[in-house]
Amino acid sequence: MFVKIKKRFVLVFIALYLNYAYGQTPKVVTGTIIHYQKFSSKFVPARNVDVWLPEGYRPNQKYPVLYMHDGRALFDSTIMWNKQEWDVAGILGKLIAAGKIRKCIVVGIWNGEENRHSKYLPQKPFEALSPAQQDLIYSVGNHKLFSEKIESDNYLKFLVFELKPFVDHSYQTLADRRNTFIAGSSMGGLISLYAICEYPDVFGGAACLSTHWTGFFTAKDNPIPAAMMQYLKTNLPSAKNHKIYFDYGSKTLDTLYRPFQQQADAIMRLKGYTAKNWITREFIGADHSEKSWNKRFNIPVMFLLGTKFTK
Repeated sequence: MFVKIKKRFVLVFIALYLNYAYGQTPKVVTGTIIHYQKFSSKFVPARNVDVWLPEGYRPNQKYPVLYMHDGRALFDSTIMWNKQEWDVAGILGKLIAAGKIRKCIVVGIWNGEENRHSKYLPQKPFEALSPAQQDLIYSVGNHKLFSEKIESDNYLKFLVFELKPFVDHSYQTLADRRNTFIAGSSMGGLISLYAICEYPDVFGGAACLSTHWTGFFTAKDNPIPAAMMQYLKTNLPSAKNHKIYFDYGSKTLDTLYRPFQQQADAIMRLKGYTAKNWITREFIGADHSEKSWNKRFNIPVMFLLGTKFTK
């Protein structure tokens, strides 16, 4: 046991040294960030990964883990193109200090920039479309939006078979389903939902903020929402041991989501989800931005990790 813990400390120390040597670590107001530059994978192109440890992280205590997409946007606005952030560390730090959620580890996975949509669009619903419908999606934005073949199944394999085992080996985690969660916004919300459906034995809860049901930027003649609903009808995980959170705003890109979220809600009810394990909320006046997700991130976090939660 001592050797195992010692090896973990060596791995963390090496990562911390590389952080300071290359200056890649996002700054946080509480806790500690360990930054892994170009985390390699046999499934997807290498990408940066940030591991946030809560204040007072102890090697003799185990922690639940929240995996989050679009990791660059989570902690430090100074490294973001739009100078916005979720402030994940600040929000979690306050909730932990107030005793409203359990101490947890957050793993922020940076997206692949130009291949983000190709890695986040659920693959099986896409493959259920006709060839003509698939060609339509690939042609969106003059081939710039979906710049590569849609391979979100490989992205999830990276999370489940490479990144999660690394995190569980390197840190003190509660590695079971009940303590493993996944979250994201927009396309990150869509891939979070897909992840809990594809790997229900790995993820016990998903938070899907501003879920981008359309996959691209219009609902007109768009086959993706219908394909997603059909997929959910047969692939939603059991309501007995999973939690799912949805939300959406009413401005900018979020104006597209209400009718599709209502369709998804009907399927959730059909599959036995209730207020105990499912939330959908609309935020009037909220737009599609990190600032908006920052303002309400405490709600899904308390739902998934809370010591107590009232809807």
